[in-house]
Amino acid sequence: MGNLMGALRYKEPSTVEECDSTWETDSEGDEHPEGEQDSGVSESISAPESGENPDCFSQFNDMPESFTKMKRSFYAAKDLYKYRHSYPNYKEPRLRNEYRNVRFYQNKIPLVPDGIYVEEILTKWKGDYDKLEHNHTYIQWLFPLREQGLNFYAHELTQDEIKEFQNTPEAKRRFVLAYAIMLDFFGIKLLDKNGNVARASNWKDRFQHLNESQHNYLRITRILKSLGELGFESYKLPLVHLLLEEALERGTLANMRHSALEYFVYTLRSHSQRRALLRFAQLHYQPPENFIWGPTKKRGSAGTRASRMESPRDRSARIPRALKQGSPNRPEEELEEVDVMEVMEWKTTKLSRSHHYGRAETEKYTETVPL
Repeated sequence: MGNLMGALRYKEPSTVEECDSTWETDSEGDEHPEGEQDSGVSESISAPESGENPDCFSQFNDMPESFTKMKRSFYAAKDLYKYRHSYPNYKEPRLRNEYRNVRFYQNKIPLVPDGIYVEEILTKWKGDYDKLEHNHTYIQWLFPLREQGLNFYAHELTQDEIKEFQNTPEAKRRFVLAYAIMLDFFGIKLLDKNGNVARASNWKDRFQHLNESQHNYLRITRILKSLGELGFESYKLPLVHLLLEEALERGTLANMRHSALEYFVYTLRSHSQRRALLRFAQLHYQPPENFIWGPTKKRGSAGTRASRMESPRDRSARIPRALKQGSPNRPEEELEEVDVMEVMEWKTTKLSRSHHYGRAETEKYTETVPL
């Protein structure tokens, strides 16, 4: 019944503006409107329709921004709108739910087609960057979604399976371990059970690789989505904030900045967190006139006018405070200790500020297609 009612209520968005409600209520203390703040379980969910991605192969854009008109991607906005609203207008499969994603994370079945168990990945793959880079079948199993990816042997999540996963401590513990392995692959270290992150000791080499391998941005988008689906919404904000810092303020991931702004930010379900990230990005974006992710003029409200009248000093002081606010969707405390982490890594630290290393005049970006 829930799916039927969801189908009747759902109206397909036809513009970027209809997909993006980030700036509709621009006040720092506002509540999250219904439909954009949940733990991954709702009455109606949907998967993307096949063939709805006309521009997903426009993968790279190496023209200088000054020579091209910047515009938002409707495909990206629509894809993330559906994700944030728990995939409205979706019909559950009629086949019996075998909870394959849960069973995989319980180490009861291997991923297909490679026949590898999750425990082998967690114990033997960390630091094997060649394997993590060149194997393209594991990511769909480690970070499942309610949408079909390129590995057709991987199983889409269902509403019931999400609930089962969130009630299975063993699966959640291994999921956090898998997340830590991928962060290490990117040059990032998971600091604590709240999802705080910082540069890893080998960040220079890994960031150089990440800056030059835009297909990994697709993986990051998938990971962020999966975090939200499986009860770790609070892990998104620290990661996206760090990536924006590196891309815009420090210049170490200059090629990532479009993907970070067009995709990563919009995986967050909280309006206020998206606004805080975008305000932070606008402070550092160059050239500033090409920043296209701010509020539209027609949406001007008391909140947006107040924001525009703020001094740069006041705004730069307020934004970090907003970014430190935790997500209301905290993971449960019963998570077991993540044993591959060193004990000293489980503490919250502040990211040290540094001078940026320069900005790229041009950028390449990747449209997000299902992995």
